[in-house]
Amino acid sequence: MTVNKKEPAAGKKPDNGVHEGIADVHYEGSAMKRLLAYLKPHRKTLAICVTLVIALTVLDLYRPILIGDAIDRYITGSWQPGEEAQLRFMGVLKAAGLYVLLLLARFICNRRQMLMMQQVGQDIIYGVRNDLFRHVEELNMRFFDITPVGKIVTRLTNDVESINEMFSNILIKLFQNVLKIVGLAVIMLSLNVRMALFSFVFLPVVAALTYFFRRMSRKAYQITRTRLTDMNTYLSEHISGMKVIQLFGQEIKKLHEFSDKNDKLYQAGFKEMMVYAIFRPGIYFTSILALALVIVATSSSVLEGSITLGTMFIFIQYIKSFFEPIEELAEQFSSLQSAVASAEKIFTLMDVKPTITEKEHPVKPDAIRGRIEFDHVWFAYQGEDWVLKDVSFTIEPGQRVAFVGATGAGKSSILNLIGRYYDIQKGAIRIDGIDIRDMSREQIRRAIGQVQQDVFIFTGDIRSNIRLRDETITDAQVEAAAREVNADRFIERLPWKYDQQVTERGATFSAGQRQLLSFARTLAYDPTILILDEATANIDTETEQWIQEAVQRLMEGRTTIMVAHRLSTIQHADRIIVMHHGRIRESGTHQELLEQDGIYKKLYLLQIA
Repeated sequence: MTVNKKEPAAGKKPDNGVHEGIADVHYEGSAMKRLLAYLKPHRKTLAICVTLVIALTVLDLYRPILIGDAIDRYITGSWQPGEEAQLRFMGVLKAAGLYVLLLLARFICNRRQMLMMQQVGQDIIYGVRNDLFRHVEELNMRFFDITPVGKIVTRLTNDVESINEMFSNILIKLFQNVLKIVGLAVIMLSLNVRMALFSFVFLPVVAALTYFFRRMSRKAYQITRTRLTDMNTYLSEHISGMKVIQLFGQEIKKLHEFSDKNDKLYQAGFKEMMVYAIFRPGIYFTSILALALVIVATSSSVLEGSITLGTMFIFIQYIKSFFEPIEELAEQFSSLQSAVASAEKIFTLMDVKPTITEKEHPVKPDAIRGRIEFDHVWFAYQGEDWVLKDVSFTIEPGQRVAFVGATGAGKSSILNLIGRYYDIQKGAIRIDGIDIRDMSREQIRRAIGQVQQDVFIFTGDIRSNIRLRDETITDAQVEAAAREVNADRFIERLPWKYDQQVTERGATFSAGQRQLLSFARTLAYDPTILILDEATANIDTETEQWIQEAVQRLMEGRTTIMVAHRLSTIQHADRIIVMHHGRIRESGTHQELLEQDGIYKKLYLLQIA
């Protein structure tokens, strides 16, 4: 074993491959442009929807004209004696029938358009959520070390759902309302310029209200989203740690903390609601003022006969319709801004680049034998806070090597580096003589079976937890793996055996039973390299003997790397490496290390004492 005492140059900042999680910073780029790119596969559907919206707008604009014409022609118009009653009745009946047909046509167009856009929205959200989760799976472990789980969950759920409304409703409604406002203004001016100008008198007030609403609603929405993310993060952390909270009697304190966050979210939501509560009545009141002004200003003209009653009716209907799309536009712009804000958060996460990447054409040996070599390895999780300092060792295929040392000595870091969950700053790590940075990560990790102290059991059944959804592993292989590691001894006692439902994290199983499932899972994948990270710690007495037998069977014919604080569990290792402050201090068999009278002997005597 060669030890190089040379430190890296002072002041040199290594590339440690750290991303500071999901930072709440301004998104660089056009989120809206990236969002609209998701519409490209749906261009034909969008074109049909636009056509339907144009048809809907024409129908909406024509309905008041139809009734106004009927009023002027069949109710207030001049008719010859004898034919007046019958013709007027037939004319009103004809207008009513046509109006019903218009409503039916509007219903059909609106229903078709809504169904198509809802389908487009759901398809896009499905794609965005899949893309986002696929990207999250590719991120390196350092990202998950420094990013709260609740924040990632919020991005995948709430933020993705926020952009659903934009695709399924807002965009098409935005176009429809703009088209409707322009159409109403043009028709009103063509019918009577004077009445149209009276109708537009209060537009500056509407513009001021809209400007105020947009600013206030965006600010209120941003605060609400921040508070919601904060609460989701808090809930994710504290529900997972509920056992610790109850163990230390912190329920009341944590309830107060949650109540404070809940109150902040409530206040943010209330402020957002109050903005709408001011804007909606404000626009409605303005529309009533405009309507009253038109009636007062033009009633004398109607009595004089210069303006027909039908024209008055059309204007009254148009004024009601004119301010409604303006109100909707303001709210839609606000919702659009909210969707863009959520998109910026989503794309910020999507733009986090995995720092551990593999070459376009990685080296893929036919098989991995399990020879592991650390060649002058320097590693730090952040900056120059070195966890490993010039570490060199070689493990031959089939060897059983154990790492011991105090907490923080670098033992678990070595295990993580072998699977390339982190990248080193200096030196090289080789498997079968090939630098792992030149190899396929999938092949490396497929060849490694890692059993940890904290076993994660997924919701599902025992069978799915052993095969981990890998359908190439047959039921027979699952059951054989369980028998090999003694897991079948408790599985066969269960009512549904391998189909027994498992709760989240396997809470209904003991630590030993979860560990046995982990052993079965590892064996089912038949790894070449076995990593045991405190795998026999915290085991109950009932299953301790089963665990020891399972470990021995797992290690047969495999390169095995062990980390254990209980030295009794690693005394029969082919070699024991003693780590201290990130360096290798001692190396040898159990007996050789005791004879050296060094760190290992002190640890051994301390445990005996």
